[in-house]
Amino acid sequence: MSPDADPASFGRVDADGTVYVRTAAGERSVGQVPDTDPAEALQFFVRRYTALELEVSLLEKRIASGTLSPDDAAAAIKTVRSTVTDAHAVGDLDGLLARLDALQPVLDEARAARRAERARQQEETKAAKERCVAEAERLAAGTDWRGGVNRFRSLLEEWKQLPRLDRTTDGELWHRFSSARTTYTRRRKAHFAQQAEQREHARVVKERLVKAAEALADSTDWGETTRELRGLMAEWKAAGPAPRDVDETLWKQFRAAQDHFFAAKQAAFAAQDAEFRENQTKKEALLVEAERLVPVTDLNSAKRRFREILDQWADIGKVPRDAMRSIDNRLRAVESAIRQAEDERWRRTNPETRARAEDTAAKLEAQISELEAKAARAEARGDTRAAREAASSADTYRQWLEQARRAASDFSG
Repeated sequence: MSPDADPASFGRVDADGTVYVRTAAGERSVGQVPDTDPAEALQFFVRRYTALELEVSLLEKRIASGTLSPDDAAAAIKTVRSTVTDAHAVGDLDGLLARLDALQPVLDEARAARRAERARQQEETKAAKERCVAEAERLAAGTDWRGGVNRFRSLLEEWKQLPRLDRTTDGELWHRFSSARTTYTRRRKAHFAQQAEQREHARVVKERLVKAAEALADSTDWGETTRELRGLMAEWKAAGPAPRDVDETLWKQFRAAQDHFFAAKQAAFAAQDAEFRENQTKKEALLVEAERLVPVTDLNSAKRRFREILDQWADIGKVPRDAMRSIDNRLRAVESAIRQAEDERWRRTNPETRARAEDTAAKLEAQISELEAKAARAEARGDTRAAREAASSADTYRQWLEQARRAASDFSG
């Protein structure tokens, strides 16, 4: 029916008040209103049509707006169609049925859109669950025993918020997720069980180390005890952590024993250092006196005084480590100078050396006498060249003789 068409044009009223509606299937009776004006009787059934037309219009709007699902819309169309088909109303009932038929393509499009949206959502859901599974499996293979628990809780809550997939896919993904969580939980429990066992073992070890440290706390064997305490500290570090409720207490006890020993050692070394500094001052004063002996002019006196200084040096005792080398070097320098003077005197007074020098001089004198005689004989026979050569050689030997006599003089002095 045209929007401007009069619904009353689709019906008529008989003389007995029976009202008819015309449709493509023919004319049929929709009711009877006796003893009433035919126009009023017709309008009564037109108003029924108007109500049906309003119902169809509302259904069209709801379907167009998408407020009805395709299945609900199809059910509503079916209901309205049944009502329109058998309606006791006058109007363009065929037009209403055509309008209802026109809604079917809309429903088909809506179903297709819903299927596409559902498929998209399913893909997104599948991707989200696969991400959850992948992260769960990564956590299950890792060692994040603290943060992993909270992350698994978050993943589980995220999983619960996601829609279900088809039974097979959803089941497979859930099985992987659940297996990863179970694996992580078992490995985590095993880790902490092993850690608890290690901590308990560490507690036993550290209790023993505390007793050992306390037994050494009052020792005055500074070197050996220091080495022993260092060994105990190495054992302590290797033992690892004990249970938290005792680890700090054991450490305080162990540290207190160490601190007691090292405080006593430091006090003793401080007193010792003061003594050593005083010794250093005394030895430096002796060094000044010893260094006055150099250069050595009176060997016997220098040796006697140096021995006295050495006796005093030994009586004084130790000096600080940082001063030992310089002080010892200075003392050795004086000792070396005295030894060199002694060696030089021995060299000069050595009888064998002096005898060798005198023998050399005698041999040179004999050689000179022979050369002089040779020169005289050559001169006598007129061989001036031979005489000159013999005289030159004699001069050379005289120079060597002078050197030999000086050496012999040195050894006899």
